[in-house]
Amino acid sequence: MASSIPATAATVERLGINVDELVRRFSALDYAVFGLLLLLSLGIGVYFGVCKGHEMKDNTGYLLGGRQMGTVPAAMSLIASFMSAITLLGTPAEVYQYGTQYWVIAFSYLIVTPAAAYLYMPVFFDLQLISVYEYLERRFHRRVRVTGACLFCIQMSIYMAIVVYAPSLALAQVTGVNVYLSVCLIFFVCIFYTALGGIKAVLWTDTIQMAIMFASMLAIIIKGSYDVGGFDVVWERAVEGNRIEFFNFNTSPGVRHTVWTLVVGGYFTWITIYGVNQAQVQRYLCVPTKRRAANAIWLNLVGLLFLLTVCSYAGLVIYARYRLCDPLSSGSVSTADQLFPLFVMDTLGETPGVPGLFVAGIFSGALSTVSSGINSLAAITMEDFIMPSVSRPLTAQMQTIISRALAVAFGVLGFLLVFIAEQLGDILQAALSIYGMVGGPVLGVFTLGLFFPWANHIGAMSGIFSALLVIFWIGIGVQVEKAKGHIHIPKLETSVAGCPRYNVSYVDLSPSAAPPTLNSSLLDTPEREDALGIYYLSYMYYSAVTCSVVVVVGLLVSWVTGPRDPRRLDPRLVVPLGDTLFRWLPARARRFLNFHVGEEHQKEEKEMEVAHASIE
Repeated sequence: MASSIPATAATVERLGINVDELVRRFSALDYAVFGLLLLLSLGIGVYFGVCKGHEMKDNTGYLLGGRQMGTVPAAMSLIASFMSAITLLGTPAEVYQYGTQYWVIAFSYLIVTPAAAYLYMPVFFDLQLISVYEYLERRFHRRVRVTGACLFCIQMSIYMAIVVYAPSLALAQVTGVNVYLSVCLIFFVCIFYTALGGIKAVLWTDTIQMAIMFASMLAIIIKGSYDVGGFDVVWERAVEGNRIEFFNFNTSPGVRHTVWTLVVGGYFTWITIYGVNQAQVQRYLCVPTKRRAANAIWLNLVGLLFLLTVCSYAGLVIYARYRLCDPLSSGSVSTADQLFPLFVMDTLGETPGVPGLFVAGIFSGALSTVSSGINSLAAITMEDFIMPSVSRPLTAQMQTIISRALAVAFGVLGFLLVFIAEQLGDILQAALSIYGMVGGPVLGVFTLGLFFPWANHIGAMSGIFSALLVIFWIGIGVQVEKAKGHIHIPKLETSVAGCPRYNVSYVDLSPSAAPPTLNSSLLDTPEREDALGIYYLSYMYYSAVTCSVVVVVGLLVSWVTGPRDPRRLDPRLVVPLGDTLFRWLPARARRFLNFHVGEEHQKEEKEMEVAHASIE
């Protein structure tokens, strides 16, 4: 339960939230710190675009850095691409409202990392692709490649809009700057340095931006903990407020966050990103060897765990400060995503430069994600749509020019989609839901191709569209039922007992006043009989459901229409499970687990080599 400590006059004054006063704390030095980040990002773009322009004479140089990038910048870029503004704003808000259960998703990272490093990445690396969707054409058919590429373009464009709108809200909260002015600023800087400097500028700006993100988060939680009395006090207040929960083993798929939804559902959600997403795979392909690519993925894991832990703890620190005066219930902020910016200005607003560092950290996350998205979308469009369609081969210089133009075009598209992103509500759930709904079918078709060698292209296409039909039926149904009020996500209790008279929501604290009310939405239980049971499915399972539908339907249709002969398949297109996971077994057993993939294909290749040699 929420703390029942009586609110003294001193407590009320200390916990008062005057938002107008906080906005005025953003000083000229803070603007300078924030501006320095933007100038630094622009400078990196100019350096690689002008001084190192000779290294980007073709698409391999522009989109892959000549495959000579280092492990550290690749790893930092992997972290920055998807654990950015969404994490910095969404995770503290999640923990503040629902408790620490979400942190358990860290265990899914421990499964995702080796799967990405040793199952998915080696296949794409050995094929030396620029677009990961080229694999789908080699394995299945061009129609499958185009379908997968289109889904990625939709997914990434919407995601970019979400991660730009989120930090723009943060900037509006702490400075009063118009949200759309912030959006314009982010997209202008991203478009400039991404289009000019290519993947090298993206990776090195990501590295610097990640350092800023980590520094700003650590400074905030250390100061915030000190102000409330230290770590012990933060933890004690979190326990009193029922915020500490790690071991919810409820097996119901309708419970939003449990160990099972976060580990099982989290695996499918994050392997969609780290296993088959173009923005991530493109970073693996920037390094010279598979070993370095695997090292980058493991180094990325360390960063992910650290960032998740810091952001989760930040949610507890925010609760420790506002446990008697909930900013949401009192009306000081309108959405949960504004909690952290409010806390920063309230806690560190009087320390010159620190608010600017925080805003720079938030914007760093947005810049890194958008730049990664723009670069990967340009690569996809160039490699999957333009190059296969032209009647004559494009020169290397023309390829680079078109790729840069595409980067600008997708930046403009992302800006326009911001107007849709502002309607999505909670950014953390919105972002993961989109990845589950759109990314799940993409994961499914790659999984079908990599691990089931007898699947054919008819099965792959049938699986994709079946999964999209199922998940959009669920997704649209959920939104309709929410609008009707049939589905409600209960939050943990908060109090307004410590809010002062000048706050937006007036609370009479005189001795004769009625007891202060609590935001006890935890007591509200959804009327489950008013909606279909499938609509209560946790959003964390969206990717798992869609992936499973693709595999099951794809295999069934493949068997009906005539499965492929694994022996005639190029062995580079399938993961050899026997050799990868069961190296300790005898050779005969490993050969059986490899499904005899490529045995006839290799014989035919040898025969062709002999024939060519005899002709010569």
